[in-house]
Amino acid sequence: MKTIKGPGIFLAQFIGDQAPFNSLASICEWAAGLGYKGVQLPTLDSRFIDLKLAAESQTYADELRGTVQAAGLEITELSTHLQGQLVAVNPVYDQLFDGFAPEAVRGNPAARQQWAVQQLEYAAQASQRLGLTAHATFSGALLWPYVYPWPQRPAGLVETGFDELARRWRPILDVFDECGVDVCYEIHPGEDLHDGVSYEQFLAKVNHHPRACLLYDPSHFVLQCLDYLAYIDIYHERIRAFHVKDAEFNPTGRQGVYGGYQNWVDRAGRFRSLGDGQVDFKAIFSKLTQYDYPGWAVLEWECALKHPEDGAREGADFIQNQIIRVTDKAFDDFASSGIDAARNNTLLGL
Repeated sequence: MKTIKGPGIFLAQFIGDQAPFNSLASICEWAAGLGYKGVQLPTLDSRFIDLKLAAESQTYADELRGTVQAAGLEITELSTHLQGQLVAVNPVYDQLFDGFAPEAVRGNPAARQQWAVQQLEYAAQASQRLGLTAHATFSGALLWPYVYPWPQRPAGLVETGFDELARRWRPILDVFDECGVDVCYEIHPGEDLHDGVSYEQFLAKVNHHPRACLLYDPSHFVLQCLDYLAYIDIYHERIRAFHVKDAEFNPTGRQGVYGGYQNWVDRAGRFRSLGDGQVDFKAIFSKLTQYDYPGWAVLEWECALKHPEDGAREGADFIQNQIIRVTDKAFDDFASSGIDAARNNTLLGL
């Protein structure tokens, strides 16, 4: 068995214009001061990483890693959640998702998609140069507007959507394979890959590509009323990244899973800081340890109530206290009577 690495922290929710959140060196010093050992690095902010340069220059990649290591940290994974989203966008969301893309490709869905694909390829190459083996992203969504079948979905719509999603992702997965890096899709409402069934549909369409892996985040399953522990039993061989994020679901007589268009603080299902929600992290860490999860436990802070700096401070200790240092011997070794083949044969009547 392996001891899960951590605690790590996803920097996306903390990057800002004020120190210490406005440069890679200073935010890493801040994170290390809280007790974190790794950082998951988003890739759209050039103050923190020049993704193209990291893909093309080993010197720059080494300097980037050196900046993180100077604070006593490691890079856990790179993240292209926003770029991955743009690999597949239903036209109804074009204007909303244009904000994730450079101005030069806004209003041009084909150019935006091409830019996103190039970003993913850079991320694969940059990950390889940084010595990383897993990458965090989203799948994007062509079918999400049709998730609830009313009016009735036309025959073949879902199959066609997954065919196209696979067509777009297969070349990207091949690039990641060439670089020795797993693509870890965060299974998330709003993405075509939002639960186990939808992931399996995609996996079949990409011929069970070895790099089409998973980022496990139980918070999204609490909000879907999905069994997040059984999910680990089913998909543990594909889980290569882990967001430690809490959530709660408290349905009322007025609202349930869909939330009644309310903002996050007023929804029946909402994200919470670690320890403030309903996720059974002791069981999660036990299962992931049992199945030899090879990666990091990374805080993703999202909470409608608590200040992010408090969530980050509390999260480091919370994750550290969940990590199980695996045993190097069986608990009942003291009672072992050794190996005696002749005696074993006698006991079995052989």
